Amino acid sequence: MTIAATTDSLLDLAKSRSPADRERLLLAVADLCEAGGAAEEMRDPQVQALLSSIFLSLVVEAEREIRQRLAEKLAKAEWAPPALINVLALDEIEIARPIIAASPVLQDHDLIRLLTEATIEHQIEVARRPQLAGPVVAAILKRSEPAVVAALAGNTTAELSDADLARLVELSRQVSALRSPLSRHPKLTDELALKLYVWVGQALREAILERFRLDPKAVDEALAAAVAEAHAGVDGRGVVVVAREDEREAMERRLIEKLHAAGQLRPAYLVRALREGRLSLFCITLATLGRFDAEHIRRAVDSDRPELLALACAAVGIDRSVFPTILQMVRQLNGGRPAGGEEGARRASGAFAPASPQVARAAFRQAALIL
Repeated sequence: MTIAATTDSLLDLAKSRSPADRERLLLAVADLCEAGGAAEEMRDPQVQALLSSIFLSLVVEAEREIRQRLAEKLAKAEWAPPALINVLALDEIEIARPIIAASPVLQDHDLIRLLTEATIEHQIEVARRPQLAGPVVAAILKRSEPAVVAALAGNTTAELSDADLARLVELSRQVSALRSPLSRHPKLTDELALKLYVWVGQALREAILERFRLDPKAVDEALAAAVAEAHAGVDGRGVVVVAREDEREAMERRLIEKLHAAGQLRPAYLVRALREGRLSLFCITLATLGRFDAEHIRRAVDSDRPELLALACAAVGIDRSVFPTILQMVRQLNGGRPAGGEEGARRASGAFAPASPQVARAAFRQAALIL
């Protein structure tokens, strides 16, 4: 059976909420990933459009383990839909890693966008990508994030010009993590090795002297200049990689925007975010689905009025039967808030009285103004 002949049945499975159907869909996706002989057919625009719809529908609501398996399967697929690959590249780092490292679908502009939109961990993976092209290298050096340039220094397959390598050596004066990989870099020249020699410790100095024939007089002069600078107050600093919370939230916001723009953001994503322990992702998703102010959602989550969270959930189509589970998971992730105990939970249930989502939305917006 051809790829085109199977896409209708796959799309039906993608729309199903049955766990058995989701498992069947995953197996079918795995079969597609391994169908190497059909690569040309998969690149047909109509087939690509169908595949994109199927894959994105699966990824949006899939558990972490399924997304990770898909990322591993699709990492080297030339036919994979670009929208899906870009969504996976912005997912949690363990899921994104194989995609960033190997996907031929990611273009230079996609990688540069990751350098500005994703977390430090994602940026490090970009810098480690084999055969990294010159424009991406330039973007990394322009930002000069210590942990990312350190990863670039260790990537011996990256397209580094002489000027790029000189820039890395200059940065190693302040970023100690650059020194060891640079001392082993195959493109390091005698001139740059001399500069690096001044800033490294004794062990690396010995390694540099074994590899290069440095002029003893030039070494002495360089060391003397370094001592003079040290007395003048010039200092170095190491590298500390810190995944900042605001940075992670910004990346999550961009991911939700991409899913929403593609028409793939659905209420089920709220439950997935909570199951994965990502409260900020839950808040961003709820605000986007309901067209609410994100700050109002955060205030509702931190309040002692769970009925406000219930109104927001009712406004985006969450069923009354599902909300108690959502409330329990939010409280577990948020130190017991929204507070109110069992009485608060009973009040929240009343928010699902027979009324349209539009009424619930208006009620939440009105109540949020006085939080």
